[in-house]
Amino acid sequence: MSGPFIFIATNRLKPGKLAEEKARVPGLVDFIETNEPRLLAFNEFANEEGTEVAVVQVHPDADSMASHMEVVAERAAAAYAETVDATTGIQVFGAPSNAVVEMLRRQAGAGVPLSIKPIHVGGFVRR
Repeated sequence: MSGPFIFIATNRLKPGKLAEEKARVPGLVDFIETNEPRLLAFNEFANEEGTEVAVVQVHPDADSMASHMEVVAERAAAAYAETVDATTGIQVFGAPSNAVVEMLRRQAGAGVPLSIKPIHVGGFVRR
């Protein structure tokens, strides 16, 4: 069995937008939970300064990530318009398809570090 596909994106918030981000995310979580039954985990964390958030996703495989990016495309665009200033880094654990890598590069923009660790050495995900 191949390992899970884990995605972590770090995003800088627009100044003073943490409260709006906190108000936006529960609706996003409900939408994702309803529309993406394969996604194993979706969580967002903010730093203490309220200037940065990290989105952590655990997918069963890279196909689930590709589907996720299509399902949330409109909502992601709205987040960048409202609360998110820029993506500052992306980490991927698992083997993404070329299509997923290209989607991530387009979403993040030029110059954003993209770290990929494709070889699953061991571990488990409780289901």
